[in-house]
Amino acid sequence: MWNQFFLLEEYTGPDTQYVGKLHTDQDKGDGNLKYILTGDGAGSLFIIDENTGDIHAAKKLDREEKSLYVLRAKAIDRKTGRQVEPESEFIIKIHDINDNEPKFTKDMYTASIPEMSGVGIIKTALPDMSRENREQYQVVIQAKDMGGQMGGLSGTTTVNITLTDVNDNPPRFPQSSYQFSSPESAPPGTPLGRIKANDPDVGENAEIEYSISNGDGSDMFDIITDKDTQEGIITVKKHLDFENKVLYTLKVEASNTHPDPRFLQLGPFKDTAFVKISVEDIDEPPVFSRPWYLIEVDEDAKEGSIIGQVLAQDPDVAKNAIKYSVDRHTDLDRIFNIYSGNGSLFLSKPLDREETPWHNITVIATEINNPKQSSQIPVFIRILDINDHAPEFANYYETFVCENAKAGQLIQTVSAVDRDQPPRGHKFFFELVPEFAVHPNFSVVDNKDNTAGIMTRRNGYSRSKTSTYLLPIIIFDNDYPIQSSTGTLTIRVCACDSRGNMQSCSAEALLLPAGLSTGALVAILLCIIILLILVVLFTALKRQRKKEPLIISKDDVRDNIVTYNDEGGGEEDTQAFDIGTLRNPEAREESKMRRDVIPETIFQIRRTAPLWENIDVQDFIHRRLKENDSDPAAPPYDSLATYAYEGNDSIANSLSSLESLTTEGNQDYDYLSDWGPRFKKLADMYGGEDSDRD
Repeated sequence: MWNQFFLLEEYTGPDTQYVGKLHTDQDKGDGNLKYILTGDGAGSLFIIDENTGDIHAAKKLDREEKSLYVLRAKAIDRKTGRQVEPESEFIIKIHDINDNEPKFTKDMYTASIPEMSGVGIIKTALPDMSRENREQYQVVIQAKDMGGQMGGLSGTTTVNITLTDVNDNPPRFPQSSYQFSSPESAPPGTPLGRIKANDPDVGENAEIEYSISNGDGSDMFDIITDKDTQEGIITVKKHLDFENKVLYTLKVEASNTHPDPRFLQLGPFKDTAFVKISVEDIDEPPVFSRPWYLIEVDEDAKEGSIIGQVLAQDPDVAKNAIKYSVDRHTDLDRIFNIYSGNGSLFLSKPLDREETPWHNITVIATEINNPKQSSQIPVFIRILDINDHAPEFANYYETFVCENAKAGQLIQTVSAVDRDQPPRGHKFFFELVPEFAVHPNFSVVDNKDNTAGIMTRRNGYSRSKTSTYLLPIIIFDNDYPIQSSTGTLTIRVCACDSRGNMQSCSAEALLLPAGLSTGALVAILLCIIILLILVVLFTALKRQRKKEPLIISKDDVRDNIVTYNDEGGGEEDTQAFDIGTLRNPEAREESKMRRDVIPETIFQIRRTAPLWENIDVQDFIHRRLKENDSDPAAPPYDSLATYAYEGNDSIANSLSSLESLTTEGNQDYDYLSDWGPRFKKLADMYGGEDSDRD
């Protein structure tokens, strides 16, 4: 059994220390076997005799450094090199000897125990040790091994012991009474003085809370604790009045905030003291009877009328006289003034609520004997509304009516505004002016909700007759005195689609009759193009023909053209033609008032449209053009004969053939027969060779 060996540490003998012997039953003693040692420290710390198997320790061993070594042994046949047995493992343990003295982990220890403590690991040798007497102690402690027997080793250390504080002392005032003074003008929160109770404890055990427990000034003063100095600060709680009371007495109490229940039997942990506070008299400014004043006055109040009064008095015993004034920085317009003797406010200028509904002024009260003593008070003046403004339209309305509108159709809703503010709210009424009480085109319906609807009274409106209507509406309010105003609503006549959406209201849209289709517009444009071609053609012919009459026969139906030997004076020739018929023929024929001029009324006057915008002239021209286009017997120059008015600055110049140049040779007009049926008459007149002779 060689699985475990034992060895002493720190061996100091002359020879190496014998550990043990390895042996196998296969060893016959003939030297054929060889022992080999491997593992921890093999060959360096532990040496084996390969022939005998004896193991020795080559060096001193230290158990505190390593207490256990694991090694493995082999037995090998020298001739074959094979193991005669499986490899075995064994352990070498180091036996301990007392070669180390005991050591403390620290050179010095610090410990603390509460004062007045009982038995402990380190206990007090004296009962009721007080920190307040001595706080620090130092103790040396020795430790021995081997139970303190002979040959044992020992070590020492030092322990510093501190007695920690407990709350075993109550606070105590160094004196039983204190005295302070305060001016009567001191505002709340003003500190008057400090008091301090002493407590030998430290930390939170010395924290003190101060309070006023009794006295005739407990509601006038307060005391707070300064956490840094543990002092009690006495402060003013309410405004003082020397004329009311000059001396106050307070009972102040100081107590620990963290008492220790173990020491309550030592007595109450609090103390009391008396504080006397005297009030000093000072000269105070005047005091108003109210913190602020509110005055209401009608906006129609007359200048010089009294609107209210403020009152102030000197709070001192002397009761000095007071004079009043208005701070002009708050009344730059000098609307208000005040009687300096009694504080009555009166008006200096008229009021206007709509301009300024509120006036905030400041009144100053000053002692006559001491002008430095003054005070001021805000006065809020509210201006009460008087119905002095008439209602008017809330907006500018751009109203239009469709040409295809039906009777009873709503075209506009109007509302009103009023700068006044009646107490019961606004109530407006709408109606037409008496001259238009029964309007043939429109009516006004009051909706009873401060709005009115503009309704149509007939079917259909024509821009060609009247493009704009003026509808005067009277607006009344419901306050006293009743105010009213007249507003004129401008209603334009516009072209609309089938859904009532406005398409056009401009005058250019009136050049063509409403409702023309696209095909009709194209046809009209083609006619205009053809007329322009004719104008160019006649101009060219006029320059090429000779200056001689084209027709000599007096029996021809065109003898009036031949007889007139010149073109005439145009617009200046008023003897041959009355130009007024062209401008407004229906008015001349029927002796009616002209429709292209709006009658003058007391309302808004609109300018008359210029001649080129005149609807009747355009209508007249279109009707005549239509009649001649539908007449197959009309001559090709019918329009010239009918109108007899060329106008100013014609871009086509003169269309008359009287001034055409004559030529010696005959001109060929056969191409006129190629222009179609519309030019058949011209082709017959000029196309044949014998046309002139016929």
